[in-house]
Amino acid sequence: MDLDVGIALGHRRLAIIDLSPNGHQPMTSASRRYVIAFNGEIYNFTDLSAQLEKLGHQFRGHSDTEVMLAAFEEWGIEESLRRFAGMFAFALWDRQDRILHLARDRLGEKPLYYGWLRNSFVFGSELKAMRPSPHWHGEIDRDAVALLMRYGYVPTPFSIYSGVYKLPPACVLSLSLDKLGDAGAFSPTPSEDRLHTVSPKRYWDLYQIACDGLSNPLTSATEAIDTLDDLLHQSVRRQIVSDVPIGAFLSGGIDSSLVAAIMQDVSDRPIRTFTIGFHERDYNEAEFAKRVAVHLGTDHTELYVSAQDALDVIPLLPSMYDEPFADPSQIPTYLVSKMAREHVTVCLSGDGGDEFFAGYNRYLSTDQIWKKLRYFPLWLRKGVAQLLKAAPPSTWSAVLSGIERHLLRRSHPHPNSGAKLHKLADIMGQSQLTDVYRQLLSFWDNPEQLVVNSHEPQSHVGSPHSELPTGTEFIHQAMYWDQISYLLDDNLTKVDRASMAVGLETRLPLLDHKVVEFSWRLPLSIRVHGQQSKWPLRQLLQQYVPKDLVERPKMGFSVPIGDWLRGPLREWGMDYLNPARLRADGFLDPATIDAAWQLHMSGKVNSEIQLWAAIMFSAWYEQATA
Repeated sequence: MDLDVGIALGHRRLAIIDLSPNGHQPMTSASRRYVIAFNGEIYNFTDLSAQLEKLGHQFRGHSDTEVMLAAFEEWGIEESLRRFAGMFAFALWDRQDRILHLARDRLGEKPLYYGWLRNSFVFGSELKAMRPSPHWHGEIDRDAVALLMRYGYVPTPFSIYSGVYKLPPACVLSLSLDKLGDAGAFSPTPSEDRLHTVSPKRYWDLYQIACDGLSNPLTSATEAIDTLDDLLHQSVRRQIVSDVPIGAFLSGGIDSSLVAAIMQDVSDRPIRTFTIGFHERDYNEAEFAKRVAVHLGTDHTELYVSAQDALDVIPLLPSMYDEPFADPSQIPTYLVSKMAREHVTVCLSGDGGDEFFAGYNRYLSTDQIWKKLRYFPLWLRKGVAQLLKAAPPSTWSAVLSGIERHLLRRSHPHPNSGAKLHKLADIMGQSQLTDVYRQLLSFWDNPEQLVVNSHEPQSHVGSPHSELPTGTEFIHQAMYWDQISYLLDDNLTKVDRASMAVGLETRLPLLDHKVVEFSWRLPLSIRVHGQQSKWPLRQLLQQYVPKDLVERPKMGFSVPIGDWLRGPLREWGMDYLNPARLRADGFLDPATIDAAWQLHMSGKVNSEIQLWAAIMFSAWYEQATA
């Protein structure tokens, strides 16, 4: 804290490496030049420490924070960032040059918010850290609410509050005290929007990495699998370094099973694994996870989740996620994190496999459909789409089930065929791939009509550097779009906030930047084999786990929120979506919400994700304004 210049850093630590006072923060460098508040882990800090010791640096403890400070002294800010392998968000005050640096890791595993509150520049890992400021205004950005209703999250760089932003991944933002205004305080020239006073700078460019990888693809599948095996072993070895107990999440799917298998392969004792189960069979992966755990010989723990468990968690969500967030799998993510925290302080997870190895079903199915649809004129596609949407999904499901039973002799027709047909209709009516992708991920199709006095801003799709070079396959393009937003603002947000709420640190070996860079060199012929996605990961996993234990249709990590809203959560949901409440709040159109609610209650349409987004905003708003 340098009060003479108006700089203050604060930190509440989850101690993982060096539990002694030598690891406490904020920490000052040996020369006293730098002061840091740091959230996350630098996984290669032991290698960096050895390099720095050869250059004459001495360390009083063995924390990665102290190594970071020495690195800044030796190599400077940007070069150090390029050398770090890890997940991090930090604020670094340079006393000599009077510059404040804010930086975030390459993929955005750790959050970092910043903004101007009158003449004060504020920042933190949580929005709630800013609220005690005497200048806090808390003005909700209606355009951000529109984005929330579109995607179920508020995309980077926006936040739910006007004038407060998320620092993009792989960026460093530097503020010179002397250039911003008065010598005694951070006081920029008056402006309605002060974002222009700072300009984040990239130190690692995923767009360029994707372009370089696509132009220099691997040709050998054997080489790809061998290299991936080596990179993942390196990543896991670095990430299991800890001074506290460590385990792994295990769903029984490809990604988490591979992480657990490699973790067990490099460990000299049974690792701890944790999984969540549901009494609803269509959502339950616990049985598969248990089989994998038995085969690997892990010390396995499972927890089955009920609707009551969800009810108990829901009141915690608005505070936990800090801004409204509407991925229903936030509930089991919190519950499995809470269970794991009873036994360990760190958990490895398989997140990132779908986005970097083409794991989502929508990649292949949309690619196949669009290649056929694009040959038909738009007017014809829109007409057919209107006909398909004329009947509700329940009607189409009944019709298609009858066809499957009586004509195709299938005893177990697909229960969601009507919903899939409506999704096909949504795709058919689009004119270009950006619109197709946006439609695939949309909660509400027309958020500007839903959110009063809003204008939906352009987010990741269609923004500069969001489209890969002309001729890029749809699957590659969709993966890239997911990597710069869906992975960042949905999956990583979900896992980080849920785990940190219970004091559990999560680590993601598949998001090691060397693995990410390597993945972009995989052509579709290796990434997808026939109709099988994530082929390199599958081939590697088969070296540790029999194929029949993990090969099954993708389920996803979710909960039966639609059924719960018609049952045990009905009264709770009705309270938050009550037209009188919505009118009083003044953000969401009551008539639109009520129509969706009634259709969902009738069973004719599954509006669970649309309603969940509205409920999560309403619940968050109630707590934010209390």
